Amino acid sequence: MELRAARVRYGPLEALHGLTLAAPAGTVTVLLGRNGSGRTTVLRALAGTVALSGGTVTWDGVDVTRRTAHARAAAGLCFVPDRQAVFASLGVAENLELASPDGDFTTALDAYPELRPLLGRRAGTLSGGEQRMLAVSRALLSRARVVLVDEPAQGMSPPVAHRTYALLGGLDACVVLAEQRLPPGLRTGGAGGAAVLVYELGRGTVVFAGEATERATPCGTAERATTYRSSE
Repeated sequence: MELRAARVRYGPLEALHGLTLAAPAGTVTVLLGRNGSGRTTVLRALAGTVALSGGTVTWDGVDVTRRTAHARAAAGLCFVPDRQAVFASLGVAENLELASPDGDFTTALDAYPELRPLLGRRAGTLSGGEQRMLAVSRALLSRARVVLVDEPAQGMSPPVAHRTYALLGGLDACVVLAEQRLPPGLRTGGAGGAAVLVYELGRGTVVFAGEATERATPCGTAERATTYRSSE
């Protein structure tokens, strides 16, 4: 998926200022930035939950800017927001059943065996980390072509977080993650065998674009960002 010269406004405030980026298939694309940098807005723009005030969204070269979030989901897009990512009033098993096309959620329990003893509980009673496991499990079950996840490992222990990035990187999909910092498991440029592409955002613009390994030093970041801006 791609954003081309994308602009998003929230009332009088513009959150994205003509931003352009591409998330290739078979790659983990990581959007980095502090709160207010625009990374969550990029995910929402790709998912169709926020409208562009300028620019376009393309998917496999087709302009989908005017397609609704429902239409994009029906076409194979799965969006996991940072909050309210599960059906709190339903049980854990019911959440998983809804996400699985055939009702079989064995693969989710294999990925997160921690959920097995929680199947009978309501999702809203789980801890933050447990809810994130459930939310990511639902994304794994969806068999989506595009998976967008806002802070996938929020509240998880380091071992479970590492497993989560490996699971997402192992998907046969275009995976886009929003993070405040580049997670340790992605710094070496691999996640479940997938290449890792990084876009660092600042106040609604791209300040760095390149592979995860290129972002190792501040000097390299500045040089790469300059190259990226000049290439546009």
